[in-house]
Amino acid sequence: MSTVSTTSRFPSFQNGDRMTRAEFHSIYDKMPDDFRAELVGGVVYYVASPLKLPHGIGHVHLGSLLTTYEAHTGGTEVADNATILLGDDGEPQPDLFLRILPQYGGQTQTTDDEYVAGVPELVLEVAATSRSIDLHAKYDDYRRYGGLEYLVVCVEEQQIHWFDLRTDSELKIDNDKVLRSHTFPGLWIDTEALWAGNLLQLQATLQRGLATPEHAEFAEKLDGDRRPE
Repeated sequence: MSTVSTTSRFPSFQNGDRMTRAEFHSIYDKMPDDFRAELVGGVVYYVASPLKLPHGIGHVHLGSLLTTYEAHTGGTEVADNATILLGDDGEPQPDLFLRILPQYGGQTQTTDDEYVAGVPELVLEVAATSRSIDLHAKYDDYRRYGGLEYLVVCVEEQQIHWFDLRTDSELKIDNDKVLRSHTFPGLWIDTEALWAGNLLQLQATLQRGLATPEHAEFAEKLDGDRRPE
């Protein structure tokens, strides 16, 4: 049973309300542009604001890596704070995601009203106050709805939790401190450079990944999987 409050201007909801995704989406569409909330496992969570500087910096630096990867890998797409639709009880808004486009064999779809339906192949959350939600409720939803790879970047602790959702397991970063994505070959994240804010080293490490045979093979496979429009 949903718990929905109203005001004189528009319907609203409270942190912790329970409702279906259809109910949530209907109300959220009527909220002010600066309002942000998510539905995770049928529960409403407000997104904390304001955000501290380390969150904003880490978000931008990671976004720049994913954008560079997209530029070198046809058939992929990165998005920032875009809503994704999950079943009947989930509508999260991850900080970043990287997906394989549907016409290249990806597991998500783009709806007629330009939302993403399904879990993108790689989801990334930059965690501060949201850490407990990101590591538990969101983890459960992304896994339950078929996610592949999930990163929770805890900026205050300078720690990355890297998960293979298919096996419900946490992965270890290589000894050289470079995280090498299993889902997107060539996506290399130099974690030491990330924490140091060394953009040149971050990009240089990514370029090494993009130059590997594994990335070339992946890009060729995506091109071969492309369906005629």
